[in-house]
Order: sequence, then structure tokens, then C-alpha cells
Amino acid sequence: MKYIETLREGERVLDIYLCKKKQSAMTKNGKAYDNLTLQDKTGVIDAKIWDPNSQGIDEFEILDYVEVTGEVTSFNGTLQINVKRIRRVREGAYNPADYVPTTNKDVEQMYAELMKYAEKVSNPYMKKLVDSFFKEDAAFIHHFKKHSAAKTVHHGFVGGLLEHTLGVTRICVDFTKYYPLLQYDLLIPAAMFHDIGKIWEISSFPENDYTDDGQLLGHIVMGYELIGKRIQKIENFPKKLESELKHCILAHHGELEYGSPKKPALMEAMALNIADIADDRMEMMTELLAGENDGWLGFNRFADSNIRRTSREW
Repeated sequence: MKYIETLREGERVLDIYLCKKKQSAMTKNGKAYDNLTLQDKTGVIDAKIWDPNSQGIDEFEILDYVEVTGEVTSFNGTLQINVKRIRRVREGAYNPADYVPTTNKDVEQMYAELMKYAEKVSNPYMKKLVDSFFKEDAAFIHHFKKHSAAKTVHHGFVGGLLEHTLGVTRICVDFTKYYPLLQYDLLIPAAMFHDIGKIWEISSFPENDYTDDGQLLGHIVMGYELIGKRIQKIENFPKKLESELKHCILAHHGELEYGSPKKPALMEAMALNIADIADDRMEMMTELLAGENDGWLGFNRFADSNIRRTSREW
């Protein structure tokens, strides 16, 4: 199989991909064509069917596995496939593992490390809350280990939510070593909980897209509600501790325009916001620079800058 990340302009394609998106459109001249997004475990690529009614273009739907014949072209600096033939393939003709991006790290080792930080939480109420999710809730643990942290941009792969959560938690643990005013028993659980709403905000693979509740509510609000419901089951959970933990969840995106209902008012909330930004931006750059291109990659709206790889030799 020729993976998407290895495709180059001018190459001929004859391979099987997952059809992630399919949308009918019209050219400026009023001619119908189809926009596709094709996926394998290495990434996605846009594809165009310029003549949907031509011979060789069979019926298929979103999330079908399709055999594609076409040519790799470039438009505005971005590769795409001009599709000449396409057909749905039957189950058994492909290996689903080839089409789902997955963390390259050991999931069980990552989870064990996360639990090592959880063990150091000493507040009995917070420890009960952490354990109720990460030790006692088998369904939550299963989904947490397998879920992505995003649809795109960063950690958008199986195990991405765990990898991102661990990355943020590691940074927060280091913060507590350098800044003694930070309370470990608030910051570390907040880091572990900050994105749990994404399990319900984004659907599982191979779809990995926003759910209705994800669009209407978002993971911050859903995480806030989940924490609140679980706290209600812990007798005498301190009200101030509940409010401060919820504040960290609500403020972890830092700014109202980035989806946070509140801006950070606690030092722990500020530390969580900084750690979250650091981990997602570094992973974003890691994924963007994963190829061999040493030139400028163009403008990235999340970095708000043109970007390129650092020189390898000085």
C-alpha cells in the first residue's frame, strides 16, 4: 500500500483509501463535481471527481473504503488527487488498521505514568474523584485510552487524548516544582480532567468528527458537567474545592474567543492554560514537520505565521 504521506506530485495512484468526506459542488461554469477527503493512517488528502457521471465512477458513501485510480496534482501548494476511477471495495479487501491514525507511543505505559502522578494526590476528596474516573470506571478508561484529542491540528489519532493529557500533566508537574504556590492537589487533577469532555465532543474512529453535542455544547462545558455530576456522589466534597476545580476546566483555553467561558483567575488555571497551549502547539509543529520538506510550508492559521523546519546544519 502507498500511504498518503508518501504521495508526490505527478504520481499515478491505484490504491484503497477511506472516504472521510464527500460533497457535491459546482464549478464557476456551473459544472457539477465531487469534493472528497481520503484518509489512511498517515493522514488525509483532498480528491476531486471532475466528472461524477463518467464511466468508472461507481456509487459510494462517506466512510466507505474505496479503490481510487487517479493522479496526484498540486493546487495552491497543496497536493490533491484527480480521480479517474473509483469504486467501493468489499470488507476483507483491506486492513482497517491501515486507515486509522494511531499514537506511536505505548498506551499502557502512558496510562501507568499518568496514574503515577495521580497517586501523589493527597487530598482525600480529590483522590476519590480522580479514582472514580481513572481507576473505577472501566467504560471511561476504555474510551479515554482510545480517543483522539482533536478532529485535526494536534493529537488527532487513536490514543491522542491520553497522549495529550499526559503531556499537559507532565508540564503541570514540573510547574509545581518551580512555583511552590501552585497546589498539586488542584492542578494535577485539573490537568487530568481538562479534556475528558472530548470523549463525547468527538466521535470515535474512523469517523472522528464532531457530535451534535460537540457542536452545541463543546468539550469544556461537557467536561464541567461530568465533573459536577461525579462530585455529587462524593459525600461532603468541599464546595470551594469543587468551584476551583470547575474554574480550571472552564478557563483552560485561556480566552473567551477560544471557547473558555471564563478567563483564568487562579494560578492553577493559568498554569493549566499555558501547559495546554504548549503541548498542543508542539504536537502541531511535530505533525506539520513530520515530512522531509525543508522549505517553507506556508501560512498556518493556528501558528498565525509562515513556518518551516529549523536548519539541520549551521
